[in-house]
Amino acid sequence: MDNSPNSHAYWIAFNRVPGIGPARLRALLQVCGSVEAAWQASVQEMREAGLDRRSMESLLEHRRQLDPQAEWEKVQRAGVRVLTWDDPDYPTNLGQIPLPPPVIYVRGSLLPEDEWAVAIVGTRRASAYGREVAHHLATELAANGVTVVSGLALGIDAVAHQAALDANGRTLAVLGSGVDQIYPAKNRKLGLQIAEQGALISEYPLGTRPEAGNFPPRNRIISGLSHSVIVVEAGQRSGALITARFAAEQGRDVFAVPGSILHPSSAGCNALIQEGAIPLLSVDDVLAELNLERIREQRSVRQAVPPDPTEAVLLEHLSSEPRHVDEIVREVTMPSAQVNSLLAIMELKGLVRQVGSLRYVRAQ
Repeated sequence: MDNSPNSHAYWIAFNRVPGIGPARLRALLQVCGSVEAAWQASVQEMREAGLDRRSMESLLEHRRQLDPQAEWEKVQRAGVRVLTWDDPDYPTNLGQIPLPPPVIYVRGSLLPEDEWAVAIVGTRRASAYGREVAHHLATELAANGVTVVSGLALGIDAVAHQAALDANGRTLAVLGSGVDQIYPAKNRKLGLQIAEQGALISEYPLGTRPEAGNFPPRNRIISGLSHSVIVVEAGQRSGALITARFAAEQGRDVFAVPGSILHPSSAGCNALIQEGAIPLLSVDDVLAELNLERIREQRSVRQAVPPDPTEAVLLEHLSSEPRHVDEIVREVTMPSAQVNSLLAIMELKGLVRQVGSLRYVRAQ
C-alpha cells in the first residue's frame, strides 16, 4: 500500500470534505483503487460509488478549493502524526469497529502496548466518591501496564488521565476538536502532559473548534481504542452513556460502578447494570477480564518476533466471522504452509483467535 506523504495528503484532503464519511470514502476507494484516484474521481465514478448529488457537489467544490499537498505540509509543521486505514500503525482495536475513522491525528505517540487499553468515562459533575473511584481505578490499571483512555472532559475524565500520569502510566485523550485545539481550556495543561506521556487523538482536522456536535461521534473512538469501558458516574443523559452504547455495539465489555439510588450521578450507572453491564466492585474485575498474564505473553512474543507485512494482508481477510484456513489461502494466494505458520504466530501475538478446527477470527 502507498504510505507516502503524497498519499497522506489526499487522505487529509478527504477528511475536510463534508458529506464524505467512512462509508462513502470506502465505496470510492473500491471503485477507484487508490485514495489519489478517488480524489480525482470522475462524476461517473462517483455515481458508481453510490454518492448522492449533495456529496458529489461537496467533493467537486472542495476539490477546487483545497490543495492536498498544502494540507499535508500544514500537519507536518504542527508536528502532528497522521494515521489512515492504509497505515500498519493504525490502532488495531480501532480498526476493528464498524466504519472506523479513515484518518486520525495524533499529537504525542501511540505505542504497541496501547493496544491493551481500558476507557474510564463519567460525568463532568463528579462527586467525591466518583473522583476517588476514578483515581483508584486509573492508578491500578496504569500500575499494571494498561493504557487509560478517556475524553479530557472535566470531572471523571480528567481525574482518570491525571491518575494514570501520576502513576507513570500511559493515557490517551480523544478530543471533539482538532488536536491543536485543546478543550476545555481548564484542561490545557493536562492535555499537554498527555501529549508528552501518551497522545491526544482526534478524527477532526487541525483547527476544528470544539462544537457540541463533535463530541458524541468521538465517543465511538474512545470505546474503539479500548478492550473495555468503565463508566464511573453518569447521570441519565450523560455523554458517558453514549460511550457505553458504542462499546456494547463494538463488542467491548461495559463495566459500571454501582452508586446510591438517591444520587442523580449514579442513575446512569445503575441503569446500565440493570440492562446487563458488569457491576464493577473492584479493579480486579477488569484485570481478570483483560487476562494480564496472556497480555504479558503476547507482548513478549511481539517483542521477540518482529512484525511481518504479510500479517496485515491476512488481517484484511479476517473479521469477527470465523473463516477456514483453506478459504484464506485461496484469497491471499500464499502457500498453505506459509498461511498456517503466520496464523500460528499471529495467534501467539494476540492478533487472531482460532475458534474451532482451523477456523480463525480477528482478535477483539
